Amino acid sequence: MAFNLNNTLVIGISATALFDLSEADTLFKTEYEKHPDNAIDIYRQYMLKNENTLLEEGIGFSFIKVLLDLNRYQKAGETPLVEVVVMSKNSPETGVQVLNTIRKLGLNITRSAFTAGASSASYIGAFDVDLFLTTDESDAQKVIDSLSCAAAVLSTPPAYKCDTDDGQVRIAFDGDAVLFDESSELVYKQEGIEAFHNNELESQNIPMVEGPFASFLKKLASLQERLPMKTEYSPVRIALVTARNAPSDVRVIKTLRHWGVYVDEAFFLGGLEKSKILESFKAHIFFDDQDVHLKTSSLVVPSGKVLYPSNSKLKNKS
Repeated sequence: MAFNLNNTLVIGISATALFDLSEADTLFKTEYEKHPDNAIDIYRQYMLKNENTLLEEGIGFSFIKVLLDLNRYQKAGETPLVEVVVMSKNSPETGVQVLNTIRKLGLNITRSAFTAGASSASYIGAFDVDLFLTTDESDAQKVIDSLSCAAAVLSTPPAYKCDTDDGQVRIAFDGDAVLFDESSELVYKQEGIEAFHNNELESQNIPMVEGPFASFLKKLASLQERLPMKTEYSPVRIALVTARNAPSDVRVIKTLRHWGVYVDEAFFLGGLEKSKILESFKAHIFFDDQDVHLKTSSLVVPSGKVLYPSNSKLKNKS
């Protein structure tokens, strides 16, 4: 019987983003440089030897754990609120350590893909993924270019772990080129801040075009509708943290209203550093497109870089 996930938030995450596989990855790269013909065999022997060793948490682990915990609100006979698919470039044989760790930690993850070196991006559509998190920039780029779903690259774990015990999932987004399309950002890059503000003021009643993470935000809104409490009291808390400020702020609010999505908190920083806001918000994850913001935000919260499409005019302006 087919399993319908239309009402389920589906997250695809690479094994390297869920768990710390840096030791194994370093071994393979080192051996490949020295002995390219034997590197795979050496890596295989290492993975088999350590398949019962518990892996440490990766940068995306806390986010995935709190999302899965939302299934406590699942009603009998209904599909889960959240499904997670682990996607790995290991072969099935060398992926046993990942599966064993999932079971030992009690994570309710039942779907996985082991592709033996092939790109995970090719299988995103088959799993109905809404958000793909990976440490592989080339895989993320393929997903973004295919328009399959939202995708972000996770790289540096924050300096400390931000634990909360209130059962909430806290997700923060940048605006332009993330939730919204890149047209307004291009005005700013090409014509300057004054032209940007004039454009946003004149267009304040015209909703912005959806960006790469708009569909994910809307799926979060659908998830909130399945929860037994009002949106204002939802365990899913969403923040918009943007470098915009007045008079460009009103268009953002009206756009979200037009989309029919509820954002709990919005911060229009006018170019101020985002890290202090994100630390106070205690985000489980933050999505941004610009390295200047990610450089500081990644020190305090898990942060994902939203890559521009390969044909984007922002590619050479970021």
